[in-house]
Amino acid sequence: MNSVYFDNAATTPLRKDVIHAISEVMTTHFGNPSSSHSFGRSSKALIEKSRKAIAQSLNVSAGEIIFTSGGTEADNLVLNSAVKDLGITHIITTKIEHHAVLHTVEKLQKDCGITISYVDVKPSGHIDYNHLEDLLKTDAKTLVSLMHINNEIGSVLDIKKVANLCKLNKALFHSDAVQSIGHYNLDLQDIQVDFVAAAAHKFHGPKGVGFVFIRKNSGLLKPLIVGGEQERGLRAGTESVHNIVGMEKALLLAQANLEKEVQHIKELKGYFIDTIKAAIPNVSFNGSSNDFDTSTYTLVNVCLPIDPKKAAMLLFQLDLKGIACSKGSACQSGSSQKSHVLSEILSDEDLEKPSIRFSFSIFNTKKEVDYVVDVLKTFAL
Repeated sequence: MNSVYFDNAATTPLRKDVIHAISEVMTTHFGNPSSSHSFGRSSKALIEKSRKAIAQSLNVSAGEIIFTSGGTEADNLVLNSAVKDLGITHIITTKIEHHAVLHTVEKLQKDCGITISYVDVKPSGHIDYNHLEDLLKTDAKTLVSLMHINNEIGSVLDIKKVANLCKLNKALFHSDAVQSIGHYNLDLQDIQVDFVAAAAHKFHGPKGVGFVFIRKNSGLLKPLIVGGEQERGLRAGTESVHNIVGMEKALLLAQANLEKEVQHIKELKGYFIDTIKAAIPNVSFNGSSNDFDTSTYTLVNVCLPIDPKKAAMLLFQLDLKGIACSKGSACQSGSSQKSHVLSEILSDEDLEKPSIRFSFSIFNTKKEVDYVVDVLKTFAL
């Protein structure tokens, strides 16, 4: 049976060099980084080397990078502390954010009484920038939380434009950049965002590690997890040295090979779009996921003209054929509810049709695209 992994927006396979780096650290640098003896100092030195390298890759200072368990923790740290410690009373976001943001903001509204404003989202999956500008005209102390790239439909936010709007209106700006770090070059001196969340497993690094960028002078955040002084007092708990080093290795490799790998994945996505349109003429694309100018090159979200009876078990049937893909965020896997992202941008009629996200990586091939489209064709015809 063929085996095709087209769910890279959920997680990516590790590069061999990353596995080697992790294995080496686990073998030779097992000391607790908080210990004062030589074993601990060598582990601590590796962490600080990784912090410096990651900071340099984003054009920021090492002190602005705090290691976390991933993007969800990073989002939670920023949003919770912004309200509880920085005095934020108003959060502007959208209804198509990742649930790491949406659920956190909803809980803060319930627990702390903050006001939430939702920016209008167009059928393309992009925000209405004029509406955002209107929402920013308030006397309330405001934080804007908008993801750089939507994880389900791939719409790309003009992150620099939003950062400038926030500065102009004296609002803080947080962006979940989990789908863009490692896939785009971000210069955070040029883009004046205050807080950025990232996760290593989205760019061929290990799971269970990520980081949050906290711009100097954006405000004194306080830890979400307490019990130690690690990570400059912002994240208690013994650091996962091997994972941090693995994340550094993955990010540096991604950036070193970015131009070549972007070209490969762009060609693959374009080939997928052309092939599926030829095979299934009535297929449509959700949001602007088939538009390279306004959507990320890494994924496409398709709406398939399939009989509802066949569609009910489509993902299961694809899995039996060795094809890994998804109907949306992996965090919602197993849920019977429709995608909250697609519910915001699709008509009721299109929501009844099966929509699938296919996301690509450097390890995928055109031969795999041919196989997947051939299988999909048997359901659509």
